[in-house]
Formats: sequence, C-alpha cells, structure tokens
Amino acid sequence: MKIKWYLGAALAAVMASVSPSSADTAVSIGLSGWTGFGPLTLAKQADIFKKNGLDVTLTKIPQASRHLALASGDVQCAATTVETWIAWNANGVGTKQIFQMDKSYGADGMVVRSDVTKIADLKGKSVAASAPGTSPYFVLAWMLKKNGLTLKDVKVVNLEPGPAAQAFVAGQNDAAMTYEPYLSTVRAAPDKGKIIATTLDYPVVMDTFGCTNAFLEKNPEAAKALAKSYFESLEMIAADKEKAYEIMGADVKQSAKTFGESAQYLRWQDKAANQVFFDKEFMEFSGEAADLLLEIGIIKKKPDLAAIVDTSFIK
Repeated sequence: MKIKWYLGAALAAVMASVSPSSADTAVSIGLSGWTGFGPLTLAKQADIFKKNGLDVTLTKIPQASRHLALASGDVQCAATTVETWIAWNANGVGTKQIFQMDKSYGADGMVVRSDVTKIADLKGKSVAASAPGTSPYFVLAWMLKKNGLTLKDVKVVNLEPGPAAQAFVAGQNDAAMTYEPYLSTVRAAPDKGKIIATTLDYPVVMDTFGCTNAFLEKNPEAAKALAKSYFESLEMIAADKEKAYEIMGADVKQSAKTFGESAQYLRWQDKAANQVFFDKEFMEFSGEAADLLLEIGIIKKKPDLAAIVDTSFIK
C-alpha cells in the first residue's frame, strides 16, 4: 500500500509540475446547448480530452455567430450542421469537417398552433426561427419548399431555439423552429400547440465537428485526438448511461432523466457510423443542401464540397 501511495503521489507531483499549455495542445471549441453536442461536454468533464493530450475550452456561441469566432481565432474548432459548414466556407471561413457527431431522429422540428393541419397552412403566418445561416432557418426553408412554399410566404421572426420554444408556449407566433432539449418544452405543453413535423419526416439535420484549415495543418495529431476523444465519450455513454446523462444534463440544467428523454430523439455516431456516412450520404446531402442555400440567398456560389471535409482523422 505504501509503495502504491508513493507512486501515485509521485505521479501527481509530476503532473502538477507540467502546465496544461506545455503538456497539452490547447483548442477552443464553439458549440451550443444542443443535446447532440453533449458528448463534447462529457469528454471535457470526464477528462477524456486531457487523457488524449488536449487542453480543451468549450464556449457556447450562437450558431449565427459561431463562424465569426472561427474567423477571428477565438475558437479553432466548432460543432454545427453539415449545411452550415457549406455556408461558412462559401462566405470565406476556411474550415474542414473531420468527423460526424450525430443525426437527428425527431430532435429538430416545427411546432404549430392546434388549428394548423398542414405546413402549407402557414402561408402568411409568423414562424420563429434562428437567423439566416443557421440550422433552424435552413430546416424551415427545406420544409416549406417540400410543401410548395418559400420563406417569402411566411413572416420569419428571428429567435434562437430556446427562446423560440418559450415564446411559442407563451402564446407568441403561429409556429416555431426548435430542437432538443427545447422541443420537449412544447411536447410537455400539448394545450399550446403541436409538433407538425420533425427530422423523422425530413431527415436533414446531421452534425459534424470541424476546425479551421490553419489549425488542422498545424495540429494534425490534435485533430486525431479530438476524434478519438469523441468516440471514447460515446463508449463512456454506452458503459454508464446514467452517469453520462447526469454530466451532460447538468451542462444544460437538466436532470439525467430529462436529458435522456431528449437524447432518445437523436443518434450519436461512432467511428463505424462515421465511415458509412462519409462514404456516400455526406456528399449526396451536401449537394442538395448547397442548392437550397443558393436558392435562399445564404451563399452566392457553391464551394468545392470535397475540399471542406477531411476524413483522414478517423481512419
């Protein structure tokens, strides 16, 4: 026991003498409170990033301005939806996606008042959604197009997903675009309205993790460690779901139970799922998404879609 204590104390002393800046690669990550990004919080809180040689800072930044933080260097990496990376690159923020994080299976949706029977009924009505260039705005445009409408047919009220759900439950706006954990605010208040469509009907929300080209060129091993840490975080969730949900839920002020209820509407993507996704689905979706982004004026020119992804870090 004394020998074991001595070795442990000695190791602790050595670790204490090495500052994070000299021992680990520092990287700041921009993200939101979206349930799908929970594994990043888990990797941070459970010291998975640190174990893999990373000194990670997680910063909550609205999706509408996350690219500005990347461009300024305030963050080097971010988590966001596939089509958002297209928009960022098309507008001059050089980045690459390096692994897939999650797919939404009902975690993103459109909520409407009880008297709305179909999406086409929203013509002339108000819809709360995040600003242009964000996932909720894109999903709104996608759903409207699939139902014979355009963004010009509705009045878009710019509200972030949390406030959009809260405002809707409070009686404001005819419809709203939101996602988990905020979508469950409406699930819990059926007297205020209903969920008319989700990503089960329109499977267009898939999140990837990416970094600036400059960071990837300078820190390829750190990029591999980021992917490795994410997949290890998923392994921890599988091994001890209750504890993992407790950690991830605390970050968004939820209990483990509530967080778990939100998580059932998405699928986190492990290494095997990543390889399947990038093999075919990624490029097919990216092409259609880029066309819609052009149509609604988010981008003026399609970027080279093959140049904004690098899957070498997950091989």
